[in-house]
Amino acid sequence: MYREDTIAAVATPPGEGGVAIVRLSGPDAERIAKEIFFRAGGKNGALRSHTLHRGSLKDPRNGARVDECLAVLMRRPKSYTGEDVIEFHCHGGQLVTRRVLELALARGARQAEPGEFTKRAFLNGRIDLAQAEAVLDLTQARTETGMRLALEQMHGGLSQWVATLREELLDILAEVEAAIDFSEEEIDHLPQQNLLAKVDALKNRIAGILASYEWGRLHREGARVCIAGRPNVGKSSLLNALLGAERVIVTPVPGTTRDVIEESVKLGGLPVALWDTAGIRDTDNPIERAGIDFTRRHLDAADAALVVLDASEPHAREDEALMRAVRGKKGLLVLNKNDLPERVDRSWLAEVAPDKAIVSISAKSGAGLDALKAALRDLLLAAPTEPQIILTNVRHKAALERSAEALTAAAAGIEQGISPELVGIELLHAKEGLEEIVGAVNNESILEHIFTKFCIGK
Repeated sequence: MYREDTIAAVATPPGEGGVAIVRLSGPDAERIAKEIFFRAGGKNGALRSHTLHRGSLKDPRNGARVDECLAVLMRRPKSYTGEDVIEFHCHGGQLVTRRVLELALARGARQAEPGEFTKRAFLNGRIDLAQAEAVLDLTQARTETGMRLALEQMHGGLSQWVATLREELLDILAEVEAAIDFSEEEIDHLPQQNLLAKVDALKNRIAGILASYEWGRLHREGARVCIAGRPNVGKSSLLNALLGAERVIVTPVPGTTRDVIEESVKLGGLPVALWDTAGIRDTDNPIERAGIDFTRRHLDAADAALVVLDASEPHAREDEALMRAVRGKKGLLVLNKNDLPERVDRSWLAEVAPDKAIVSISAKSGAGLDALKAALRDLLLAAPTEPQIILTNVRHKAALERSAEALTAAAAGIEQGISPELVGIELLHAKEGLEEIVGAVNNESILEHIFTKFCIGK
C-alpha cells in the first residue's frame, strides 16, 4: 500500500482568481480542520460530511485570522481518495493559499507529491489505473473530442472492455488447464479448432482497438503536418490561407523562410500544428542550408506532409529530391496556383508518388482549400467514422500489443500440438497485458511514471 499520512496541497492553478482550493486527505484531515477552521456564529463541533460550512481560518498559535472561507468534509470512503478529505474554498491569490497551506502543514500534514491524491484514489480502489490516467487526459484536453474521450475513460469505458476480454481469456485458460489436469484421460480436452477460433476472435478484437490508437492519439495530442516544397511554390501563402490570416511574410525572393514557423489550426475539431518550412534546394548560403536541414528533420517527425508544387511550371530537380524525401510518408500533393494554366506533368506525379492523392488549389484565391482541409483530415484520421472503443494512451497500446503477441504464440502452439502447459504460459502473458492496463498488475515503476505527470494538488 502506502504510508497512510495526511497530505495537503493547493488544488487550483497559481495566480489571482475568485476562489482557490486547498485540499487535505488522510487520517488527520478532520483533526487539522478542527484546529484551524472556526465556523461562523460559534457553531463549532463536528462537521457534517459532504456539507459546506462557512467560517474563518485562524492560526491557533496566535489567533490571527488568515481568511474567510467555505470548508467541506468528505468522510471516507465516499471521497475522491477514499480517505477523509477536507477542502478549504478560500479567496483566490497566491499569498492567501500559501498561508492556508502553511497552516495545514504546521498542524502535521505533508506537502502532497504530484498526482498523489489521484494515486491514493487508485490505491484505495476508487478508480483503476486507466481511469486515473483519464483524469490527467481530462485536465490536458485540447478539444471537445479529447475531453469527451477522457470522460468516457474516466467512467470506465476502456476498463469495461478490458474486463470483458479478460473474462473471455479466463474461459480459454480454464479449458487449457482442464487439459493439463486430465492429461492421462483418453478424452480430448484441448480441442484444437475450437480453441483456435476463440483465440483468433480475441486477437481480432484486440487488433480492432489497436487500430483506433492513431485516431485517439491525434485527438488527444494533435497532429503535426509539415508543409514542404522548393522555394517560391507558395508554402507560406498556403499556411496563411489555411489560417485565414497573414501570419507569415510572403515575398518573391527565394529563401525568405529559413526557420520553421509553427501555427495551429483545427480541422473539424482535430487540432493540427502546421509547420511552414524552408524551401528545399541546392544553396551555398550556410544559414539557408541549415534551414533546409531543419526542414528535413521536421519532415521525418511529422504525422503527414503537404508537398506543395507550382502547378503553373514543369517539375524541377528540387521537386524530384523532395519526392524521394517523402517516399513512404503519409502525405498529399498540393498543386498550387491553379488559377494559372497548368503545366505540371501529372503522369510524372503518379509515377513518383503513386501513394499520394493530388489536391489542386489556389492559395491566392482560396479555391480548393475546403477540399484540401477535408482530404488532410481524412488522411490523418484514416477512419471515416469514430471507432467504438478508442485507445489514446501509448502505455495501453504497448500492453495490448504484448497481449496480442502472446495470443499469437498461443495460437501457434495449439496448431503445432505443443503441451497445454506451454500454451497456458502464453495465455497467462496475454492476461497480464490486459491487467496491466487497469493496474491489476501492481508495478511501482509504472505508477511512479504515470503520477509524476500530474500537477500537485490533483
